[in-house]
Amino acid sequence: MPRLFGTDGVRGLANRELTADLALGLAQAAAAVLTQGRHADELRAAGRRPVAVVARDPRVSGEFLTAAVSAGLASSGVDVLDAGVIPTPATAFLIDSIRADFGVMISASHNPAPDNGIKFFSFGGTKLPDQVEDRIESYLGRQKLAPTGGGVGRIRRFADAEDRYVVHLLGTLPHRLDGLKVVLDCAHGAAAGVSPETFRDAGAEVVVIGADPDGMNINDGVGSTHLEQLQRAVVEHGADVGIAHDGDADRCLAIDADGNVVDGDRIMAILAVSMQERGTLTDDTLVVTVMSNLGLKRAMAERGIRVVETKVGDRYVLEALGEGGYALGGEQSGHVIMSEFATTGDGVLTGLHLVAEMARTGKSLAELASVMTVYPQVLVNVRGVDHHALGDDAEIAAAVTRAEAELGDSGRVLLRPSGTEPMVRVMVEAAVQSDAEAHANRLADVVRARLAN
Repeated sequence: MPRLFGTDGVRGLANRELTADLALGLAQAAAAVLTQGRHADELRAAGRRPVAVVARDPRVSGEFLTAAVSAGLASSGVDVLDAGVIPTPATAFLIDSIRADFGVMISASHNPAPDNGIKFFSFGGTKLPDQVEDRIESYLGRQKLAPTGGGVGRIRRFADAEDRYVVHLLGTLPHRLDGLKVVLDCAHGAAAGVSPETFRDAGAEVVVIGADPDGMNINDGVGSTHLEQLQRAVVEHGADVGIAHDGDADRCLAIDADGNVVDGDRIMAILAVSMQERGTLTDDTLVVTVMSNLGLKRAMAERGIRVVETKVGDRYVLEALGEGGYALGGEQSGHVIMSEFATTGDGVLTGLHLVAEMARTGKSLAELASVMTVYPQVLVNVRGVDHHALGDDAEIAAAVTRAEAELGDSGRVLLRPSGTEPMVRVMVEAAVQSDAEAHANRLADVVRARLAN
């Protein structure tokens, strides 16, 4: 049986794969697992019930899933603070800020509206490690916590949740945004309220698109996965910069004044150089995944910034940040983590600090982004293959070695199996686009021939 939890919580088609029954059961199982141990003993000694923050993005299915999760928690003796529609990083911040015992975010991030997801955060607002998620999954179907009378939890509105988050974001800024015109694309998602308010309070002139969520239009032709509208809006409004969020606002991509995309790698490069100059880049180290562009690593090396690589997935970036005590990390997708201010990727926070660097230096986004040269990167997905056998095939290994030798220092090869389907991802970077394409296609042919099911 496949693992219920994926790389970022439990996701699926709402009311088919992700049902109210499953949401209720997951909440009850999480209550049983996350209220055990020394912290639970301290709660009992203090004579209080555990507290959980519950929030969601604007998907219509989030309404019934929130009700189911809240019912599961309250029936297990957990007091629920319902924060309503707020970004995922706001949920994580609030859990830590009020010292809630854990929290739940109901969102499918950049997925289309019919999907939804449930992700849990532990005490401190951090994501759960795999082994804790596995324990929660193992508790499904077991005897649930079932207090009675005064032992059941209460469900209350977290009335000032958004205000607390805005105050926190503004308090992180090293420089105000006065004099800059910003177009924000809120993806008809959880950032629709908080992002425009925060940028305006920080001094920017703000134009907003994608900020009319109706429960079904989240990520629909807008947001960080659909940048075309934002590119047009930045040029049409003569703006200095565009900022794109995804549905739950844990990502940030940017558009320069000419309508060009600035991805997560270049955003991290800009922030890393700024933090190094200001002495806030811990150990002069940046944490990225193996998918980050070779140009980022070379640009950082030129400036004496060490790059630590992890597997693909923000949880692995977070682990490396925590283990090393580092201040900055993230993914090419725009999931950037500034660990001094957040326990997870925060698209609003990232956008604010990116625009603040423009204000601090007086430079355009294009000028700042020129800190790194983006190497052409080609990704080929080889589907329908035995991806588990990738690491054991000598001919594939030999083909990779040949490609690496031909590319030399001016390129890079990465083959990795998909974690969710029978597929191998072949990624090649090179100084010339045609070279990257040729090597990627040749390697994909080898993989297809050797691992075909």
